[in-house]
Amino acid sequence: MSVKTVASEFVEVVPEAALAGLRRRIAARMKRVTLLPVAAVAAVAGFVVVATMPPSGRAQEVAAPQAARESAALAPRSAAPAPPSAAPRSAKEVRGHTPYFSVENEPPPKLFVDEPLPDGLPQGIVWIQYRTENCRLLPVFGKEGLKLSPRVGHLHVRVDDLPWAWADSSDNNTVDFGGMPPGEHKVTITLVDATHQAYPGQSKTVKFTIPKSASHAH
Repeated sequence: MSVKTVASEFVEVVPEAALAGLRRRIAARMKRVTLLPVAAVAAVAGFVVVATMPPSGRAQEVAAPQAARESAALAPRSAAPAPPSAAPRSAKEVRGHTPYFSVENEPPPKLFVDEPLPDGLPQGIVWIQYRTENCRLLPVFGKEGLKLSPRVGHLHVRVDDLPWAWADSSDNNTVDFGGMPPGEHKVTITLVDATHQAYPGQSKTVKFTIPKSASHAH
C-alpha cells in the first residue's frame, strides 16, 4: 500500500470537525510561540524604564545628601588660607617725624648700638651699627640748633681710653674704622646735641677682641 493511499484513507476516516479542532490548536500554539519574544522584550524594556526613572518622594530625599557627599569627596581640596601678613611699618614709624613742622612734647631721644660685626675683626676692622629715635643726625652745630624741632644731634665716638673723640653726623648706620692692633678694645658712642652736650643716658660702650693673626688689610 502506498503513502498516498494511507493518507487518503486517513482523511476519509477522520471527520472534518476533528480536523478543524486540530487546526485551531496548532494555530493557538503558534501564536503563543510568536508572543513569547515580544513579552520578553517588553519585560526588559520595562526594567530599563524603571531603572532610569528619577527617584521620587522619600527615595529622592535620601539620594540627594548622598550625591552631595560624593560630589564633595570628588572635588579638589583647596589649600588652607595663608595667615594675613603684618602691615609694613610706616615711614613715620621708621624715620620719625617730618622736618617740615615742629613737634610738641617730643619724646626723649634714644640711641641703640649693636655689637661689632665679627666679619672684619680678623682684619683689624671694626664695624658697629647704630640707630637713633627722636633725634635726627645732621651736621648742625651751635645754640641755634637747639631750637630745631624735630630735634637734631650727632655722635661722639671714642676708642679705648683716648683723651679725644670724633664727631659723626653722617647717619650712615655704621661706625667704621680699621688698623686696630690685636688685643682687647672698647668703643664708646654717645648721642649729643648741637652744642656737643650728651643727651642723658644715651652713651653706649661695646667691647671686642682683635685676634693676634689680624692682617690689617683695611
